[in-house]
Amino acid sequence: MSDGSIPDVQVCISDAYDSGNVEFVSSERVDGVWTVHVRIKPDVYTALEKISHMQYFSFRATVNNISKPTKIVYVIDNASKASYPAAWTGTTVCYNTTDPEDSEAWFRNSTTRYVDGTLTWTHLHVYNCSSYFSYFPPFTYARHLKLVGHLQLAAAKIPHANVESLGQTLDGREIECVTIGTGDKICWIIHRQHPGETMAEHYAEGLLYRLFRLDDVEDPIVEQALQRFRFYVVPCMCPDGGVRGHLRTNGVGANLNREWATKGDYQAPTLERSPEVYHVLHKMDETGVDLFLDVHGDEELPYNFISGAEQTPAWSKRLESLHGAFVASYHRANSDMQQEIGYPPPESREEAQKYMNVATNQVSTRFDCLGMTLEMPFKDCESNVDPDRGWSAARSRALGASVLGPLLYVYPYLRDETEFWTTLPPEDAYVEPHDDYQGFKPLTKRLYSDVRATSSITS
Repeated sequence: MSDGSIPDVQVCISDAYDSGNVEFVSSERVDGVWTVHVRIKPDVYTALEKISHMQYFSFRATVNNISKPTKIVYVIDNASKASYPAAWTGTTVCYNTTDPEDSEAWFRNSTTRYVDGTLTWTHLHVYNCSSYFSYFPPFTYARHLKLVGHLQLAAAKIPHANVESLGQTLDGREIECVTIGTGDKICWIIHRQHPGETMAEHYAEGLLYRLFRLDDVEDPIVEQALQRFRFYVVPCMCPDGGVRGHLRTNGVGANLNREWATKGDYQAPTLERSPEVYHVLHKMDETGVDLFLDVHGDEELPYNFISGAEQTPAWSKRLESLHGAFVASYHRANSDMQQEIGYPPPESREEAQKYMNVATNQVSTRFDCLGMTLEMPFKDCESNVDPDRGWSAARSRALGASVLGPLLYVYPYLRDETEFWTTLPPEDAYVEPHDDYQGFKPLTKRLYSDVRATSSITS
């Protein structure tokens, strides 16, 4: 897509690349300042949720015919129609003026504002060139294949390591699963069920680089982890949606994190609509699961947090204690993780029963294991603010690499049938999360990243 010619100054908008998503609307000169209007293109309609999700965007703006540094205003006209409009408040758009594949070259635009239902920011174009704008730094399919290639080469030299395809997506892409370790506990970690949550695959990259020692660093924590766990890691659950620039669905409109069990007349998972979940769940049934982690990104909350399987049939004092110990240990290992802010848990087993099609709930119940969803922010992380970069690809990778310590901490207790929690320190106690922070008042209770009622909040 290329459009948007303007007399004197020319701005061409394009999303014709892996993970691109916007469409050009119009351009105009207002009070001497050029303004470019775009719209986010929605995901394929989701039959179960009865919505066409949208929020993720990524596009290239090529500017010509400027003779001096020139400010251009960019406006997303349909921001109020996004899946999480309240999330725009506090959001800062990511930009890159050199190489979009270089995750360290992305910065935050501090002029970003959500006003009158539009998301707007001003960018100073210094010379004739291209700039990239995105909701979060992309993790392209080319980068995914490069990661897989590195792991395949490394696995060939490491006993008990392998990269296999569990099956194919509807577009014919492989569903890669990376295995490594000789331990007696089975740890499954999956990433990026929602393709627009690109920080999840950056997290996977950090985890896998450390597990496979791709940085050639001696690491006793890795040695211990590989002796105690057999890891099954899926770095990208939804490559078809990622290539399309979708927020939450694959190529045919399936929200994979609602495809882990049949709900009413909606059969799931199926090879026709959600082969990604179908093949992964089939492999889990073969291997068993002792610990499960599902890695995501959250649009609204400016924190890293862990959501559990509270109130599901398997939830017990054992799982509650494991959950508390894991989160507390993660916080000690990496100060970007915190314990208090997150999705409020269901208030009853009846309420949780409505969400047994969510991965964490289904896997935790199916295998009577510690199951968790890890969420990272699209915004800056209030635990350790960085206005220039916000929550970033690099910090996502660091958070992924630092998960090994918490995994080792809970390892002895994963299948312990005693009252082990009586021996844990007080700081390991389970903390029930809430989403009321710094004056942010949720309009309605939101479970498992469900869509809220639309909002007119602006800032």
